[in-house]
Amino acid sequence: MYHPTMPDAARLRDSTQILLPQTAIDGIRDELERRFRLTIRCEDAQVRLIGSPTEIKDASDFLARNGITVA
Repeated sequence: MYHPTMPDAARLRDSTQILLPQTAIDGIRDELERRFRLTIRCEDAQVRLIGSPTEIKDASDFLARNGITVA
């Protein structure tokens, strides 16, 4: 049963992870790991960046400044 104060699972997932092609972070992975508190998981040809909503937002901004589009 849906409870109005419960967060939507898809929205929560979107705010705590970024999914990109694995090659997207080539050359900046080390800096991502130094600057942000993220778990970086390689899955097939994709990389999943997992962290708190604040870390994901900051990492997303960093990626955008480095020419990487985050949907």
